[in-house]
Amino acid sequence: MAVTDEAIEKIKGMIVSGALRPGDRLPKESELAAELGLSRNSLREAVRALSLIRILDVRQGDGTYVTSLDPQLLLEALSFVVDFHRDDTVLEFLAVRRILEPAATAMACARITDAELDAMDARLDALGADPSVEELVASDLEFHRGIVQFSGNSVLCSLLDGLSGPTTRARVWRGLTQEDAVSRTLHEHRAILAALRDRDAEAARSWATVHVASVEMWLRSTL
Repeated sequence: MAVTDEAIEKIKGMIVSGALRPGDRLPKESELAAELGLSRNSLREAVRALSLIRILDVRQGDGTYVTSLDPQLLLEALSFVVDFHRDDTVLEFLAVRRILEPAATAMACARITDAELDAMDARLDALGADPSVEELVASDLEFHRGIVQFSGNSVLCSLLDGLSGPTTRARVWRGLTQEDAVSRTLHEHRAILAALRDRDAEAARSWATVHVASVEMWLRSTL
């Protein structure tokens, strides 16, 4: 194991064991290096690596702290990696969305309020029956983010938020080239909201599956 990797594992072990908790300040560099049996250089490299993935927060002139370890914070690294996807992996991202998003939509049935459903209905009304493709895609992203946040699962919410980016271009492309894409998307949004309002988790799951799968199926046929 490389020296830096060993240093990362040792700091990770301290966090996992509870020796270091969210918000804790790490001991001084010289003290921590001695405690872990590491050189100061390898410790410094490990701290730099762990700060990049939001495990540690290096504050100039103050010290190094364990972050909140909140899932949304930690999964920022996933969003960074996802940005480097290749066009030929978009179908794989859509397949993952098709697995996760219907589950999140079903979970939202128990948590989303009538007031929030009314607000989402109002936003669809304001969008109108013939929005531009750009307006539709922006609305679609907001629509799904709004529902998923009521799943009650912050990890699932952060994962789906990170996975939505690579599919945006495919949604725009579909809106520009498929004749009934706009009307179909609006119809499916309404159906999802109706199922949520009825507190019918299985219907909400089914409509969310249809909605995500329709983009996937169109892209497969196009490619």
